[in-house]
Amino acid sequence: MSFKPLGDFSLSDRKLVRVLLSDIDDTMTSEGILPAKSLQAMEAVRDAGILVIPVTGRPAGWCDHIARMWPVDAVVGENGAFYFAYDRAARKMRSVFAKGEDERRLDRDRLETLRAKILAAVPGAGIASDQDYRVADLAVDFCEDVAPLDEAAVALIVDMFVAAGATAKVSSIHVNGWFGTYDKLTMAERCLREVAGIDMTADNERIVFAGDSPNDAPMFGFFRHSVGVANVRRFELPHQPGWITQGESADGFCELANALVEARR
Repeated sequence: MSFKPLGDFSLSDRKLVRVLLSDIDDTMTSEGILPAKSLQAMEAVRDAGILVIPVTGRPAGWCDHIARMWPVDAVVGENGAFYFAYDRAARKMRSVFAKGEDERRLDRDRLETLRAKILAAVPGAGIASDQDYRVADLAVDFCEDVAPLDEAAVALIVDMFVAAGATAKVSSIHVNGWFGTYDKLTMAERCLREVAGIDMTADNERIVFAGDSPNDAPMFGFFRHSVGVANVRRFELPHQPGWITQGESADGFCELANALVEARR
């Protein structure tokens, strides 16, 4: 499968960009670590006048920290279950959820039942170490803190979620399952509209998305300017990114950030 190199992302198109949406795991991070250069890259992009919004499968507990402590304008978490945006002047967190509290409580009960079934059916699978900080989904670990499972085991986890009526998405480390039709794309649309007054469709050419794995495919398919870090080559995706970086993971993210900053000079 051929990918267009990031160098083909024209200067004129890069000059138009006002928003950077980006996955976190294996896009901003490398081998599970967020290097200083990724934080510096986010800061440089914001200093260049571009909004930075991580769009991740990571949990609410982590996203509260990200919204408060990282150089970002908002964060979409748990694959679209919510967005958080911290108003530093008012010292107030804006928390917007796709589903109400009562619905989320019922969903958690259903996910607990699925949790037991999946662990019994898939030897070696684990529950993600960040599960206790989640409010809307169940994250099944297939290679972060457990020995890597094969494709058949990952497919079985997905099938069990789907058979129970849940949505399932595969990231580079987890299978995330939840009850609902939302995803990264739908909550990113709401976040941009409510936080920044940006219409994701009308302003498509002003937005860049960066990612690395199957749960990023809806974003790759929607945005005219989508970028995969080089490790995206490991996956077969229904929608491919428009361009691909030379570097993997954090190296690739920094490569993209530098390209955006240079275009604003």
